[in-house]
Amino acid sequence: MATLLSVCTQQEELIVKLPELRIGNLVAKVPIIQGGMAIRLSTARLAAAVANEGGIGLIAASGMPFDELRYEIRLARKLSPTGIIGINAMVAATQFAGLVRTAIEEGIDLVVAGAGFSRDMFGMGRESGTPIVPIVSSAKLARISEGLGASAVIVEGSEAGGHLGTNRSSREIVPEVVAAVKKIPVIGAGGVLDGKDIVDMLRLGANGVQMGSRFAASVECNASDELKKMYVRATDPEDIVLIQSPVGLPGQAIRNKFAETVLDGTVPPPTECDRCLKHCSHKFCIIKALSRAQQGDVETGLVFSGNNMRKVDEILPVKEIFARLKKQVAEIE
Repeated sequence: MATLLSVCTQQEELIVKLPELRIGNLVAKVPIIQGGMAIRLSTARLAAAVANEGGIGLIAASGMPFDELRYEIRLARKLSPTGIIGINAMVAATQFAGLVRTAIEEGIDLVVAGAGFSRDMFGMGRESGTPIVPIVSSAKLARISEGLGASAVIVEGSEAGGHLGTNRSSREIVPEVVAAVKKIPVIGAGGVLDGKDIVDMLRLGANGVQMGSRFAASVECNASDELKKMYVRATDPEDIVLIQSPVGLPGQAIRNKFAETVLDGTVPPPTECDRCLKHCSHKFCIIKALSRAQQGDVETGLVFSGNNMRKVDEILPVKEIFARLKKQVAEIE
């Protein structure tokens, strides 16, 4: 599977022009998957904008009622009739299987799944012909995924925002996964924010990258203005902290009052529970915490973020983000 530097004689040409990313029968002109960011940060508008630039746009399905997910998929199709649109869903969510089935019924192009691992999703993908792309953090799980029928794997390391499956850098894990899988694309994720990061991942053998944090601070992201401004203000490495999520995994977030209460153990437990997770510690309600931040309460809400957010210093339209990424890549020697 060709990557940026897979053939030495092609090096100069391919650095100037990013390679296509092929997942099953899908062909993305630009090898960038926009990370699925819940709750309701990655909706139709953002996914369609990325798809229109030649990347793969993802709607974050977790926390959405099925009817809302149908609406978002249909809207994304209207906004990007020929682009590649997928969903991202947390395996840890109680409604995970229902979200995947709903998306498949709507003709979604691919399903990305993280925050856990499900063998059942591969069967749903085979029945419908829908590519299933798990997020993995080890060569072992990548190899298992390929054996079960994954169409690609996204390799996420400790640099990523949100739930983490490892404390190792994706820069260490990607080469191991590339060596472990035989026929499917490998997408590097975690701390990919600029053109150099993209080139670095491709040089490690990845076929493409997933970018979340850069698109969190985009005009089309469905976050409140206050949340987007908070992303831009996160300029110090100490602004990023690791908390324990009720999902049962560590989560990377921007330090604020809420994160401090989680870290010191004073976070108030939920007074009611919608049972949105298959297994939950009930230390706090992650759905409500993420929703508060999305709506603009950036002090008592949870703000997931990758650990390289300091590279993002302004809120830009998706079209401009792609233009700058391509320019940065072209300038690398």
